[in-house]
Amino acid sequence: MVWLILGLALFLGVHSVSIVSPQGRHALAQRMGEGGFKGLYTLVSLAGFALIVWGYGLAREAPVLLYTLPTGMRHLAALLMLPVFVLLFAAYLPGRIQRAAKHPMLLAVKFWALSHLLANGTLADVLLFGGFLAWAVADRISVKRRAAAGLLRSAPTRAGGPVNDAIALVGGLAVYAVFVLWAHAWLFGVRPMG
Repeated sequence: MVWLILGLALFLGVHSVSIVSPQGRHALAQRMGEGGFKGLYTLVSLAGFALIVWGYGLAREAPVLLYTLPTGMRHLAALLMLPVFVLLFAAYLPGRIQRAAKHPMLLAVKFWALSHLLANGTLADVLLFGGFLAWAVADRISVKRRAAAGLLRSAPTRAGGPVNDAIALVGGLAVYAVFVLWAHAWLFGVRPMG
């Protein structure tokens, strides 16, 4: 469990610089140079991700059960996962979906984490998915506050239309189907639909 916690601390910690100190990222990037900051950010993120994967795998060998929800919650979890890949696509494809979601990546993380908390009740699951859910909620609140204070650099508005939305929708649902039918079992050893 220690490796999972360390991985979460590194990964979510480096992704929380702007949450903890809205001007901290800018100050660090100026001190280190943009390239140096991004390089360090990438290395810490990769190290954290590797520790999360390793630590979660180790924790699954001796699970500590915290709760068990009714089997029907797995169906709700599958339903909550439906928009996740669509939102991930939309995060990179400007269009109506992206504008409506405002922050599709954060929304995707929230749906992903909540759905997995409904389907899994071990300590490792609560740490992993609960940690990501708490981070996504905190980051969304932080984004709103930074925007209101004028501290958020706005990304250039890119035109996008129905084609991008169609790609996000069809591509996202196709990836969802691949995960449900094959990839989730292959990657994690668990079939979401039993």
